[in-house]
Amino acid sequence: MRVLVIDDDAELAEIVALGLRRAAMAVDVAVTGSGGLESAMTNRYDVIVLDRDLPDLHGDDVCSRLAAAGGEGRVLMLTAAATTEDLVDGLALGADDYLAKPFAFAELVARVRALARRAHPLATPTLTHDDLELDTARHRAFRAGRLLDLGPKEFGILELLLASAGRVVSAEELLERVWDEAIDPTTTAVKVTLSRLRRKLGDPSVIETIPKFGYRI
Repeated sequence: MRVLVIDDDAELAEIVALGLRRAAMAVDVAVTGSGGLESAMTNRYDVIVLDRDLPDLHGDDVCSRLAAAGGEGRVLMLTAAATTEDLVDGLALGADDYLAKPFAFAELVARVRALARRAHPLATPTLTHDDLELDTARHRAFRAGRLLDLGPKEFGILELLLASAGRVVSAEELLERVWDEAIDPTTTAVKVTLSRLRRKLGDPSVIETIPKFGYRI
């Protein structure tokens, strides 16, 4: 899952991004409305966490432009105001959900995950294949009933492969969906992370390499 956080409070934005990354999400950060809008128009995001009170390009304008562009990313609007009128205004502009500051981080994560499922209606909270089970809501994975100790990127790769239901997923798509924009496109991160994931999953292997094309469950 890939998320964009747009907030002019750079410290808060990085705290939110760090927490979401720990929840196995790939997160990009923008500290201006114009920069966030450019990123949202350039990259594919499942969820956009948008601060409403941006100084350069107001969050309302960012939200309305995203809605007009018809992108797949769901918008979670953050604001210090929490009146019913603010909520109605935000939803009318095209926001998919609304969260008042200050907020409980666990609630933010839950709402981001819920919005991601709305962005991909066929996705389910629990993904399975044979004796492999992945609980996306609780961020846990099991093989034959054994809890797997997966890092965020390992979990993200496994989630994407399971959700793809046998479709071949390229290394480029894994980079785009599991890592953030800071990753070097020539990196060997995908191969290295897949190697670790395979070791943790054990035998028999469930991840197949399709030469020149990518990987699939």
